[in-house]
Amino acid sequence: MRLSQIRDFLAVVEAGSLRAAAGKIGVSQPAITKSIRQLEEELHVQLLQRNARGAATTRAGKAFLARARVIQSELRKVDEDLEAFQGGADGSVAFGMGPQHCVLLAPEAISQFRRRYPRARIRIIEGVSTALQPLVRDETLDFTVGMSPAHPLDSAMRFKPLFRPNLVVAGRQGHPLRAAASLRELAEASWLMYYPMGTGAMLEQVFATAGLAMPHAVVQCESYATALALLANTETLGLLMPQMLVEPFARGLLQQIKIRETLPSPLVGMYLRDAPLTPAAAAMAQAITAVARRLARPTRP
Repeated sequence: MRLSQIRDFLAVVEAGSLRAAAGKIGVSQPAITKSIRQLEEELHVQLLQRNARGAATTRAGKAFLARARVIQSELRKVDEDLEAFQGGADGSVAFGMGPQHCVLLAPEAISQFRRRYPRARIRIIEGVSTALQPLVRDETLDFTVGMSPAHPLDSAMRFKPLFRPNLVVAGRQGHPLRAAASLRELAEASWLMYYPMGTGAMLEQVFATAGLAMPHAVVQCESYATALALLANTETLGLLMPQMLVEPFARGLLQQIKIRETLPSPLVGMYLRDAPLTPAAAAMAQAITAVARRLARPTRP
């Protein structure tokens, strides 16, 4: 098995056809067809199913794909490690963040990171940790930041705690329930949640701790831009970090609804593979950790 064969296979999967993959990596279609055929012969399995629309992975191809991406990622890390050893400052980092954490952590962390890696490539994927963990596992992402795991992680993954943010109930300015003094008075409202029902989401924990049933009117949203629009323009309520209410995009649009209950503080942390990060990814992880520690200090909305 040659590295060029792995490159060709990944190119076909990403491009969706042999012709498109050949054009993408600058080889002829017969050459990439021969490369894939030789790879399949060496592995004694069919990896791709050719059809009128292009090519799709077989069941064996899907299994091989995960390993091929890890190999490609490790080669990228080797290149970046050697580049850093030679004094280079390029590199790349790809990471994920939960909707709320992305807004608060990413801007300052990237500013810090840029001082050390002014030319590095950065990729950010927004989403909940349950959706992003598989991308860390197959090394599409270097790490992701999200809520602590509800279930034990497999041996290839680890969770590094960062901080426990406070949470408040928030709604639009002038919300009809703005004078509510208890969670019970808000139980019939429409609520926003980021994680799927049944995964131990904070909204579930908050209502369970208060001895109340989960609200029926729930909107699950994994996009923070959409979540903010819902909170600011509808009567939907949500759990926010108090720092969010003083951000320019929320000031004047959202307000805290001060209830008597003390809300649980979720544990936020970083999901990583049990393997060394590249210098660039390690620098970004350090920057995010520093910002998280600052956010752990209480802030008045």
